Amino acid sequence: MKKIIAVVVLFVGFAFTANAQKVKTVALEQTKGEFTQKQITLSEGTYIFEIANNEVGHDVGFVLAPKSNVKKHIKNAYVTKPVKNNSKSTSNKVTLKKGEYVYFCPLNPTPQYTLIVK
Repeated sequence: MKKIIAVVVLFVGFAFTANAQKVKTVALEQTKGEFTQKQITLSEGTYIFEIANNEVGHDVGFVLAPKSNVKKHIKNAYVTKPVKNNSKSTSNKVTLKKGEYVYFCPLNPTPQYTLIVK
């Protein structure tokens, strides 16, 4: 019984350590037809994307995908609700590994911009 309790305590300790990873927020702003940030460089880690709609005139969104496969959207990076004109919305937590990604808005629409994770 003591071994079982020790294993459970050890497992819970690892779970808390994994969840204690610091989450950073990346703030991005959209104006008519573009993001104001044209390229982003980040370190590996967990992020939440905060998207601001600055006078676009309609709802906007956010798509993040690996540069090698732009059609494979990272669904956790989608904003949790469409971003209304002159407001903000956030994504869920997204863990990014080293590599190149693209971000864009299909609703605005914007070009594809580069996000590099080092």
